[in-house]
Amino acid sequence: MVEAVESDEEKGVRPDVRIDDGLDLNGAVIVALGCNDKGAWSSCREALEAALARFRCEGIDVVARSSWWSSLAWPYPTDPPFLNGVVVVRTEHDPHALMAALGRIEDAFGRQRSTRNAPRTLDLDLIAYGRLSGDLNGLILPHPRAAERRFVMGPIAEIAADWRHPTVQSDAGAMRDAATVGRDAHPLD
Repeated sequence: MVEAVESDEEKGVRPDVRIDDGLDLNGAVIVALGCNDKGAWSSCREALEAALARFRCEGIDVVARSSWWSSLAWPYPTDPPFLNGVVVVRTEHDPHALMAALGRIEDAFGRQRSTRNAPRTLDLDLIAYGRLSGDLNGLILPHPRAAERRFVMGPIAEIAADWRHPTVQSDAGAMRDAATVGRDAHPLD
């Protein structure tokens, strides 16, 4: 179990959702976070904030982050609703090492891989690693379903509206509007 860390949001400070103008979006490494089972935490928000605090321990620096977005669970809307967000990170890890680090964070937060789409304490997905695309020895980049998910594209559009998907060749705002999964996703205040 990891220790709770008081976040800026818990202190009443909204996270900065702007991206540094100097960041090259062609090289952006984007990670999506999700939770719909608070596990040992008091809330999914607390769990996600603690997960972000853990990134640095794994050699992952957050350079921009979205606000948290709420959506019904998919494909089972009777499951607890999800809290999602995205971060742009800087890391020395190659894509496979980054996925391993994200897996260690999920494990530390009690992630169970029982059945597909089951409620989860923490879900970390590598959405994009710069302009890399294709099957990289079992790791498919960009994330093969990200473009159809509003709960991913909405947060990306919030922080990097000009980011272009490496294979779809559309910007995040257009993909948010065209997304077919999680149409109810919306940012929380």
